[in-house]
Amino acid sequence: MKIEHIAIYYKELEKAKSFFSEYFGAAAGELYLNEKTGFSSYFLTFENSSRLEIMNKPNVCEEENRPLGGLHHIAFSTGSREAVDSLTERLRQDGYPIVGEPRVTGDGYYESVISDFEGNLIEITV
Repeated sequence: MKIEHIAIYYKELEKAKSFFSEYFGAAAGELYLNEKTGFSSYFLTFENSSRLEIMNKPNVCEEENRPLGGLHHIAFSTGSREAVDSLTERLRQDGYPIVGEPRVTGDGYYESVISDFEGNLIEITV
């Protein structure tokens, strides 16, 4: 298993994209925008193929009871949809809250989201 990506909320999404591109050599993918929710994000890819998701969503601190800005979740790649489903079910059986059932997201990921023992969000992806 490998860490798929780390996600961080930014108040100024375009400024964050420029920062990581200019100073760390990140290549930005296309802007993803969910017009219904106002959520937007870029995936930034670095020279070693590691990725960072930078995100913005109006009023995120009120909606998710989290501070605006900072780490949102960590994502682990399992390699297959079946492995996503299996690990999600194992965590459910062990009493961990399933925040997002396995699904294909608007930006094309197959993922589930769980909350760990301290409330940190973990995405389980293909």
